[in-house]
Amino acid sequence: MINAKDIVHQFLLQVRSGLHPDRASYFMADRVRAHQVISEAPVVVERTPQQYTEHVEEMLDAYGAFTLTVDELIAEGDRVYARWTQIGRHVGPVDHHPPTGSQVTAMTSAVYRVEDGLIVEYWTQIDRQGITAQLQPAAAEH
Repeated sequence: MINAKDIVHQFLLQVRSGLHPDRASYFMADRVRAHQVISEAPVVVERTPQQYTEHVEEMLDAYGAFTLTVDELIAEGDRVYARWTQIGRHVGPVDHHPPTGSQVTAMTSAVYRVEDGLIVEYWTQIDRQGITAQLQPAAAEH
């Protein structure tokens, strides 16, 4: 039987990486509680595998075929901590920022809870301020 750490690892490599976003249902329950851990405005949303697929496709539209490197993966019981680095190009609009064509690096971490072989909940943190700084036209000139 596949363990929680392997499930999360394969999810990151296949789905979150943008290689096979349509495989989200292989790794996610029908409804997943997604905790967006944002200092100024934390929020919890429910996502279906289809909505997650669409979320990854939006990232592909914004950053092109990006690379995702899993930097750390630690498991304890039903929880798996993952930290990754995503590198892409700003090829599509992001929020109110028009494409600059510059490289954008995002460092993200998340804790996933796995139940019966599927991701049922996760808490994610992303360096949003760092991404925003890279989307500025001045960042594209460096």
